[in-house]
Amino acid sequence: MKKLIQRFLGRKDSLLPQATSVNNILPKQVMQKIYSEKEWGGKKYDFYSGFGSHSKKVVKPYVRGVKKFLNSNGSKLTVCDLGCGDFNVGHQLIDCAEKYLAFDVVEELIERNKRKFKNKKLIFGCIDIVEDELPKADCVLIRQVLQHMSNDNIKKVVPKLNAFKYAIITEHLPKKEFVSNLDKVTGASIRLSRNSGVVLHEAPFMLESKNRQEMLRIKYNKGVIVTTLYQF
Repeated sequence: MKKLIQRFLGRKDSLLPQATSVNNILPKQVMQKIYSEKEWGGKKYDFYSGFGSHSKKVVKPYVRGVKKFLNSNGSKLTVCDLGCGDFNVGHQLIDCAEKYLAFDVVEELIERNKRKFKNKKLIFGCIDIVEDELPKADCVLIRQVLQHMSNDNIKKVVPKLNAFKYAIITEHLPKKEFVSNLDKVTGASIRLSRNSGVVLHEAPFMLESKNRQEMLRIKYNKGVIVTTLYQF
């Protein structure tokens, strides 16, 4: 089994047509490898969360849209950013929150973020969103994180989202008609190359919510980056 896991971790595109036991690989070991080997690019950076976290075409409208939502509430919300990455996006949202909790699974990345970003409202922490209990907050942000996970991993995250009042989920999807939620091994790749993408309110995840609204749709890199607001 160890050799099998190592073989799949070493592949750039490790998509599989069906779930296997390898899908239970925990995100922590995968993400540590991705950042240490610069699999998302950014060779000149110490940590780099990919073009989706740095392209102005993607980041500017996302920040604008999330700020508009956070500022539309009567009182400021406590925000929980899961998979905060290098925090190039999250740091632009802090002032719109009562408190901003930012988490990632890679300890070295979180320690680096603590040194780089300082704010009285900001708290960093290291958790595995698949295996660990999630922090308490009003609104959770998960931006292009689940798309890197296997269905088995995502299934463990979905039930935890109901603990929040709002969930803002962002995923990279095909432009045209596609089959949602085809399985893959947890890793750097996403489902786009197989004309698939993660849609939480469809099978096998079936996330139930009081209301659901598409906040944002951005054409990007042979697909669309869709941000959906779920209210529970």
